[in-house]
Amino acid sequence: MCQHRPECPGACCPDGQAARSIAGYPEQGWSLLCNGIVLFEDTGQILPDGRVIGPQRPAGAVSEVAR
Repeated sequence: MCQHRPECPGACCPDGQAARSIAGYPEQGWSLLCNGIVLFEDTGQILPDGRVIGPQRPAGAVSEVAR
């Protein structure tokens, strides 16, 4: 999928979130990465095969909304 050089990490790689954004919708809170991951601002993800990965915030992290 990725045409960048060097190629971005694949969707199944541990660092898959490091791929480049090819479409961003900050007003809706998500971006599409070149490896097919839909990345949400809360760090949740939808992988190209349809699997969902919940938010990966560090324990004890406080969002701006909660303050």
